[in-house]
Amino acid sequence: MGHNEPESFEKINAEKVSRTIEKIDQALAGKEIDKKVKQKLNYAKKRWPESLDQYEAYRQQLGQRNSLSKTDPDATFMRMKEDHMLNGQLKPGYNWQISTQNQYILDYTLHQNASDTTTLPVHMESLKKTLGQLPEVLVADAGYGSEENYEYLEDNHVDAYVKFNYFHKEQTKKWQNNLNKVENLYYNEEQDCFYCPMGQKMTLLRVTKEITKNGYQQTYKHYQAQNCKGCPMHGPCHRQKSNRIIGVNPRLMRYKQMVREKLNSDMGLQYRSQRPADVETVFGDIKYNRHFKRFLLRGLEKTEIEAGLISLAHNLRKMAN
Repeated sequence: MGHNEPESFEKINAEKVSRTIEKIDQALAGKEIDKKVKQKLNYAKKRWPESLDQYEAYRQQLGQRNSLSKTDPDATFMRMKEDHMLNGQLKPGYNWQISTQNQYILDYTLHQNASDTTTLPVHMESLKKTLGQLPEVLVADAGYGSEENYEYLEDNHVDAYVKFNYFHKEQTKKWQNNLNKVENLYYNEEQDCFYCPMGQKMTLLRVTKEITKNGYQQTYKHYQAQNCKGCPMHGPCHRQKSNRIIGVNPRLMRYKQMVREKLNSDMGLQYRSQRPADVETVFGDIKYNRHFKRFLLRGLEKTEIEAGLISLAHNLRKMAN
């Protein structure tokens, strides 16, 4: 049994759908057709072009996001920290970022993406515009630790005390004794090679490049051991069938080493203990003491104004106290 393949896979718009329905309508004119078929044709004629126009409008509003809310097209569906239903339900919202010092809000920005990682450069540029300059020191949690952010902070001469995602896990004996972790392998910078747990040299195999969703280019170098056959460390070291291959991001590896040294210094320990008391306290005061747990307005522009008023009120109350 054969079938007709489409002549092309060009984008279908409302006009093409209307013309196709009109052709079908003309072909069936004067013929006796089933009532249900006629009802479906009328439904398609009335609804399909209109629906395609609406979907195109949503697509324009969506931009680079993966979702939007029909009640507030500027909002994106996100998982909220406060999940009263305890079912991981997605809700439309905005990612509210603030910069604080001594529990005063210096600046704020709203973002339409749930990930904190991608918000840092935009937020810092807003802070620069507000203060007239970037801060000399930035302290942030692991949600902001990425190669792109570290590079941005380095290029702008900001002293970064920003954790990466597994910073705390690295401090545990379990992590440090795990031979499978690339971070636990010795790297010889002069020869550009790693050494496996048995002391075997792992030489450069290839270099690859990847592009993130933000368009940021990352470089990865892959190293391979020479002979893993019969090695007594094969299980704990790796479970690859061939000789072990590892992939590392050299630039990110350098940034992480710099961050480790900073965060474990006396000043780093002081900043790490101070950060939760500074930032989290502000959000805690707004949400639990002032009972502001959701935006009342809709649309990014109006919600930004609302966030600004809340920030201003917080600072005024703190000054008054």
